[in-house]
Amino acid sequence: MNAAVVPAPGRRVLVRVPATSANLGPGFDTLGLALSVYDELDVTALAEGELEIEVTGEGAADVPRDASHLVVRAIAYTYESVGRRMPGLRLHARNVIPHGRGLGSSGAAVVSGILAARGLLEGDVELGPETLLRLATELEGHPDNVAPGLFGGLTIAWVDEGGPQHKKLLVHRGVSPLVFVPEFTMSTKVARSLQPLQVPREDAVFNVSRSALLIAALTQSPELLQAATEDKLHQNYRASAMPETDALVRALRAAGFAAVVSGAGPSVLVLADGPGRRLEAAALAESVTDTPWEALMLAVDFKGATVREYAEGST
Repeated sequence: MNAAVVPAPGRRVLVRVPATSANLGPGFDTLGLALSVYDELDVTALAEGELEIEVTGEGAADVPRDASHLVVRAIAYTYESVGRRMPGLRLHARNVIPHGRGLGSSGAAVVSGILAARGLLEGDVELGPETLLRLATELEGHPDNVAPGLFGGLTIAWVDEGGPQHKKLLVHRGVSPLVFVPEFTMSTKVARSLQPLQVPREDAVFNVSRSALLIAALTQSPELLQAATEDKLHQNYRASAMPETDALVRALRAAGFAAVVSGAGPSVLVLADGPGRRLEAAALAESVTDTPWEALMLAVDFKGATVREYAEGST
């Protein structure tokens, strides 16, 4: 197939992408964790120029139904990057990941679109892991959410002269994630604008030590999680924009829980060292705040995003 050829209508793929939590306290723009909440995208190739979009669940009332939809943009970007013409599309997005709450919803949309394109292009163009991460990072702007979304587990992401890179690690089975999700949202752009361009040297050294310790805590020694999740690079600077989040994090940490802001916020991630401790954290949160928080008892997703192809005409 060349750039002048468009896939035959009827090819269909189903993509499933996990939620992610980035930073994990000290690992700013570097560490990310895949969590067991999933968006699903059902995509069918149509005749060129056609576009049908159905959205259910999170964001259904707000997201666009035209070519500006982030998933469509990601599909189009992938086709353009490999020199192929995009077919028409029928999308059904089933969204579960909360929008604007620090759980990687935009990264999930980007990953969904890129993997949908890979599924539609299969047999013509093969897109390997490095290419998937590069495309996702170019669209998202940074790799800390898209890396765990693509590959699952705990990921360390960085960028060098060869582009974005990642290392996936297995999380200790004793780590029990808990996410508190509020009704209000937070703009990642606004959150980033609150951080200074320079930080004191001692704060940088502090975060380097905690980030190194966090890898050990998550993979080998969960009892070290509270010390390992301390941060001086971003959370304090953003606290004024989300006081309810800051208050909950402080209350949980004062009680001995490894609580951090999830991504840019305003959700709060607790990395408990066992299911029992997770229940204690949920009970404490309910008693110390008047803000409504939805407590999600989650698992670490180890698989990352998946793509399933259907035979033409199947249901």
